[in-house]
Amino acid sequence: MARKTERLSDLTVRRKSKTGTYADGRGLYLQVSPSNTKSWLFRFMLSGRERWMGLGPYPDVTLAAARDIALKCRHLLRDGVDPIENRRAKKATAKLLAGKNITFQERAEDHIDAHKPGWRNPKHAAQWRSTLKTYAYPIIGQVPVGEIDTGHVMRILEPIWQTKTETANRLRQRIEAVIDGAIAFGLRSGDNPARWRGHLQNLLPSQSKVRRVQHFKAMAYTEIPGFFRDLRQRDAVSACAMSFSILTAARSGEVRGVTWDEIDMDQAIWTIPEERTKSGRPHRIPLSSEALAVLNSMKAIQVDGEEHVFPGRRPGRQMSENTMRKFLQNDMQREGLTVHGFRSTFRDWAAEQSNFPREVAEAALAHALKDKTEAAYQRGDLLEKRRDLMEAWANYCSSLEGGKVVEFSSLRS
Repeated sequence: MARKTERLSDLTVRRKSKTGTYADGRGLYLQVSPSNTKSWLFRFMLSGRERWMGLGPYPDVTLAAARDIALKCRHLLRDGVDPIENRRAKKATAKLLAGKNITFQERAEDHIDAHKPGWRNPKHAAQWRSTLKTYAYPIIGQVPVGEIDTGHVMRILEPIWQTKTETANRLRQRIEAVIDGAIAFGLRSGDNPARWRGHLQNLLPSQSKVRRVQHFKAMAYTEIPGFFRDLRQRDAVSACAMSFSILTAARSGEVRGVTWDEIDMDQAIWTIPEERTKSGRPHRIPLSSEALAVLNSMKAIQVDGEEHVFPGRRPGRQMSENTMRKFLQNDMQREGLTVHGFRSTFRDWAAEQSNFPREVAEAALAHALKDKTEAAYQRGDLLEKRRDLMEAWANYCSSLEGGKVVEFSSLRS
């Protein structure tokens, strides 16, 4: 006896309320959920494996429409086509067609807005927009993101690759990230035309061949005692900030942003929170007696309610980015030097004028160990050994003798 098909009717479908699956025939089923919602399923066998395909909810999809969809699925199966994979392919094609109407600039702005909350530095979004607006948008801003090719990318990068190499490389990375996002959203297919490895590296010279690494200009450590003496004779906030920067070997941004709640005067420790460090990890800096003296001088002139140790001109704001640089070059008459360069001065002194182990000096600069095996075993921050190092450095800075090698073994271990 032939199996009955089209067992359901519009009336029975409308009245079905008991949880379960009800067959209409030839693979079509009505599914009733515990919450009394109804939907259509298509059951089929492919390569000896049972599969179920959702056809949509009832009553949005009527009984007649569900039978029509099931019939088309059976036709596909007869031709050896998986109806589920066929539907996925159609959706992907639709996304690609939709992507033809989404420009690179639209996708880039969406990418920036989506990732901005996760960027530690709030300036990143502005930097992204600035470089893309200056170099990329004039060429590909209104080009559909699905149509951007290698030729477009080369038109952007070639004019600045050898003259503004660092900017060009960051720009390339940002374009690559935007296009990667477009691929992930199904707005384009194929390889990323902005990728470096195996692609643009064959068309553009590597950075190492077109530019030399420009290190920050640094003061010779032999000049530090005299410079520090002149510096300490000035009572400007910027002079105190620079003294503190030298004594702690910290980065300029970390010093400018230091707040009183990061300082433990009793334990003589400055703890920089992870959101303010380059490494993204908290960094503790032991404070020498000279560094504490700087803090005490700032506390003596502190305005009530001011949270920043080295405040800017506007109440409640930290010192501006250029204040110490201008003070160094204009007031101290050290044209060409940078505040960051004092970190190199400290590192040179530690290497040539002390016997402190290399890892202690590197930890003082918050540098990660390059040897991954060594880093895996050394999980502490060598705080007490760094305390001896920073005290020795402060003694050197405040002394006019210079040239005396500091023995690590002669200090507290």
